[in-house]
Amino acid sequence: MLESTGAPLVDTPAGVSAAGWSARGGRQRAWVRRAVLALIMVVQALLSVRLHNTAFMDEALYISAGHMELAHLFHGAPVNAWYTSTFSGSPSLYPVLAGAMDHLYGLTGARALSLFFMLACTGFLYSLTRRLFSERAGLFAAVLFVASQSTIVLGWFATYDSAALFLLAFATWIVVCTDRANPFAVLFAAPILVLAFCTKYAAGLFIPTVVVLAVLVAWPHRGARALWRGVLLSAALGAIGGTVLYGSSILAGIQFTTTSRAHGTNATSALINVSVEWIGPALALACFGALSYVWRGRVGEVAAAAQKTTGTEPGRIWRTILCLLLCGTGLLAPAYQIHLSTSVSLHKHVGFGLFFFAPLAGLGLSRIVGPYLHRTTTGPYLHRTMTGPYLHRTTTGPRSRPTAVGLLIIRTALGLLIIVLAVSSGMAQSQWRYATWPDSTKLVNVLRPHVNSEGRYLADIAQVPTYYFQNVTKVNQWTGTYHLAYTDTKGVKHTGAGAYTAAIDDGRYNLVVLQKPGVSKFDPAIAKALPSSGRYRLYAELPFTTTFGDGSYQIWTRTSD
Repeated sequence: MLESTGAPLVDTPAGVSAAGWSARGGRQRAWVRRAVLALIMVVQALLSVRLHNTAFMDEALYISAGHMELAHLFHGAPVNAWYTSTFSGSPSLYPVLAGAMDHLYGLTGARALSLFFMLACTGFLYSLTRRLFSERAGLFAAVLFVASQSTIVLGWFATYDSAALFLLAFATWIVVCTDRANPFAVLFAAPILVLAFCTKYAAGLFIPTVVVLAVLVAWPHRGARALWRGVLLSAALGAIGGTVLYGSSILAGIQFTTTSRAHGTNATSALINVSVEWIGPALALACFGALSYVWRGRVGEVAAAAQKTTGTEPGRIWRTILCLLLCGTGLLAPAYQIHLSTSVSLHKHVGFGLFFFAPLAGLGLSRIVGPYLHRTTTGPYLHRTMTGPYLHRTTTGPRSRPTAVGLLIIRTALGLLIIVLAVSSGMAQSQWRYATWPDSTKLVNVLRPHVNSEGRYLADIAQVPTYYFQNVTKVNQWTGTYHLAYTDTKGVKHTGAGAYTAAIDDGRYNLVVLQKPGVSKFDPAIAKALPSSGRYRLYAELPFTTTFGDGSYQIWTRTSD
């Protein structure tokens, strides 16, 4: 029977020193975990690129804006002023990147840029989780992050979100990995956080978490001096952010889309239900990991450094604050959108919070699976090599080989079941999400012979044809159905539904495209005015199917054409 000695029992080959054997094992484990992380990223890429649909209206809008910004930069062409005041991020940042990738490689290139950002987020998540907790927790955190609907969709979706999350992840990684460096090293995160905020204003919701985390990770081995990291980072954020935003026109966009955003009509219960559906299981694992960590602790790199410096591991109070910070951050996006009573972009924003509580979720899954298949140099477990995986006996008493093998099988099976369920759920949810807008291939093909550089067009989803016909038409040739001010041929000014009715009666548009079910509150008035005006005829009706059911595009042409 083995006795507890406080050191691992590992069979060492003859002629090889214990130190050399340990170093070789360390290198082997490093290569193994790199291979596993690479495999996780390959799976992540496959889960994202399997999604297929034509451009969503937000993708079309931002890419088109990017083309205009590029034309302005290189040729002095005018840009739409309302982009700055209505976009949820600066039109001079992400849209320019997306526009450049679209110019080179089309929509696939713009979406591939998002995939790069999300793959980098997975790498940052693994690295900082490994530093906070352990290698296994880092790999499990990466798996749970990759399996989520938000990560899968954002990895193949050309909007601001992936770029903003990448920058937040980069800044978070910096503050965690510089915990033992000179306090001024934390300043490297400041411009990145400001850039994240300017890329997407909603990212500002998570900046306080990064500042507090900068203090927390340094506290175990610096004590109260760690507060300087928070002071320095906050001062740098204020200075850089104030300089960038002072007198900037994007302040109107921040107010319109974020700080003073109009409230919606979604019920609180409905928002809670969808939030639970999208992040509930991962958050439950994070809560389990948090409770386990607060109660038992764990020696990660941060804690190990503290133990080396002070002789003790971080206390329970420190662990509690860290867990509350990470789990609480995961609830910020749902709480904010419940306050606004809107589900718009909630499926994307919960992914931001997931990045912060995924380390605890990975730790929770690691604790469920148990300490098997894992060799340690410290801690209460004793290991010895056998013909299969490492089995252990604890310091509290021996455990028989059959019992250990049975427990290994049960806990490993439970861990695999959780992973399979997470991946299956993420695949189903992302597929559902990616089919919430209609495929516009038939619409574009039917419209193509009828659009030119001289016509005027009214469309429910004006952003989509604007994008697909960017080489044929200009942005100002397309009018949406959400707001219009129109002066008729008699000089009378109209707004709202009356503006659309007057414009149709005057035969202003060469083509009108309506979507059924309607997407605008003015659609009923437009649909009524088209046949009654005598100026238009129904040219084609193109059916489509989305996750919400069947619908169709109606294409009306002016009879005089």
